[in-house]
Amino acid sequence: MSFLRPEAVAALRQRREVIAAGGVALAGLWIFGLGGYLFQALGVLTVALGAGLGFVAIRRNRFRIPGNGPGIVQVDEGQITYLAPRGGGFVALSEITRIEMVFDETGARGWRLSQTRFPEVTIPASASGADALFDVFMALPCANPRAILSALDRSPADGPVTVWSRIVRPALT
Repeated sequence: MSFLRPEAVAALRQRREVIAAGGVALAGLWIFGLGGYLFQALGVLTVALGAGLGFVAIRRNRFRIPGNGPGIVQVDEGQITYLAPRGGGFVALSEITRIEMVFDETGARGWRLSQTRFPEVTIPASASGADALFDVFMALPCANPRAILSALDRSPADGPVTVWSRIVRPALT
């Protein structure tokens, strides 16, 4: 039996990384308060670590879209796998040429991943496991987290927006 409502548990679970980062920062303040140059230096480093983890956690938290979108997203060994009743597929990180935020006919957000030599894969932003895509997108060269996160604030009337594209250099002949 839980003393918290299911909605409160879900909200805490969604923000668990931010809460953990705050705990690290508070531990750093406690260490700083122990006194002495060594403990103060260690406390400052721990607070800085907590602040950095909190910054990343807040960005990841903004990337999570609540809902039960169709399908399951898995990321393994440089490959994104989207399993769905319709429209599933596989995307290798090395083959991605463009990432777009698109909207379906109901206005639900999705990530369209274009790749060379293979068909495009559109993954609903609210699919199970889609929050793992943030780390994948950040691993791409010259990825801009601000552009990716601002695409989540767009409305369906704005239409699709490209948030990342690979610079393709022509082969030397």
